[in-house]
Amino acid sequence: MIQLRSVLKPADNSGAKRLRVIHIHGGFKHKFGSVGDFVTCVVDQADPQGQLKDSQVVKAVVVRTKKEIRRKDGSYIRFDDNAAVVIDGLKNKAPIGTRVFGPIAREIKDAGLNQIVSLAPEVL
Repeated sequence: MIQLRSVLKPADNSGAKRLRVIHIHGGFKHKFGSVGDFVTCVVDQADPQGQLKDSQVVKAVVVRTKKEIRRKDGSYIRFDDNAAVVIDGLKNKAPIGTRVFGPIAREIKDAGLNQIVSLAPEVL
C-alpha cells in the first residue's frame, strides 16, 4: 500500500537512491497504490554519476510492496520492501535503467510492462 510521501527503493540502475511519492495515477479518488500502479516521484537522493539528479520529478511503476497482494487463485504475495522502476513516461512506459534488481510480481507482466519483466532476474 503506497500513499503520498511514501519512500520507495529504486529497483533499477537509473541513478536514484531514494524516491518519494508525490502523486498516484488512476483518478482523483485513487489514494493508495499497489503493485502495477503508476506513480509520480521526486528523487530524494541520487548517485552523482547516475542519469537522474536530486529533486528531479520522474514517473515510476511500483513492482514490490510490503503490503500483501491477493491473487485470483486466493494466494497472497508480499515482499520485504517497497520498490519501483523508473520509466520515461506514461505513454512509452520504457524503463530508464538497463537492469532491474530483485524479484518482481507477476502482476507487472499482466499490466503489459514486458520490457521491465524481460530485465528482471525473477518473476514471482
